[in-house]
Amino acid sequence: MSSGRAAGDLLAALQPRGEAGRAAPWLRAVLAQAGVELRLSLRRGESVLVTLVVPVVLLAFFMSIGAAPPGAERSIDFLLPGTLALAVMAAGLPNLGIATAYERGDGVLKRLGATPLSRAGLVVAKVLALLALEVVQVVALVALAAGVYGWRPQGTPLLAIPALLLGTAAFAGLGLVLAGTLRPEATLAIANGLFLILLLVGGLFLPLSALPPWMAAVGRVLPAAALADTLRAALMGAPEEPAAALLLAGWAVAAPVVAALTFRWE
Repeated sequence: MSSGRAAGDLLAALQPRGEAGRAAPWLRAVLAQAGVELRLSLRRGESVLVTLVVPVVLLAFFMSIGAAPPGAERSIDFLLPGTLALAVMAAGLPNLGIATAYERGDGVLKRLGATPLSRAGLVVAKVLALLALEVVQVVALVALAAGVYGWRPQGTPLLAIPALLLGTAAFAGLGLVLAGTLRPEATLAIANGLFLILLLVGGLFLPLSALPPWMAAVGRVLPAAALADTLRAALMGAPEEPAAALLLAGWAVAAPVVAALTFRWE
């Protein structure tokens, strides 16, 4: 099974080098785990489907029906930032959360607890693996948007990079909070439920102004809408949303810290 291979790969990577019996440094342990996490993500068919295929298909679908809010010059300018936010959310919440929960349930993480890798190190390693996976996501989505739909960046595109980093930290932290505190079956149900809620009320493909007031109020405090709004301000020259950026930064700090403090190996 992939979970057993994960433990085996990591334990091999953490074997001392140089002086006999010397413990592997923390950084090498983190990088070793990050490499294992990335390889396992690419081996899992469901992971590739959720993180790479679904965002591309959704962008193509909504472009085919011309979905765009009033005031947007082109559909792609509104839809691409929302799809990028969806890709980050899919990688961090259901993908990372569910996979880690089952590793924990199968006893893989208990074995990792005997290595130099700390709880905080595990969180950092999983976030690093997500960042590598998201590079592939962003390249695929931007290539589709630019090559097929003629998208060109407006505004200040470089600001999208810190927004994506903050979104990665926020959703990876949420996934690890669930995986580190709940049983695998509960994580599976809650992660998928949260993903659906965020997809519907997160302003990804439908502006919050089109939702009922109470739904819009809920959506505005969630990290999905904060990430989508921040990306739109960076990529389509939309009015800057300082409140959204601050909210996203808050989620990006709070979620990983809570995950590191509460994560249980078994």
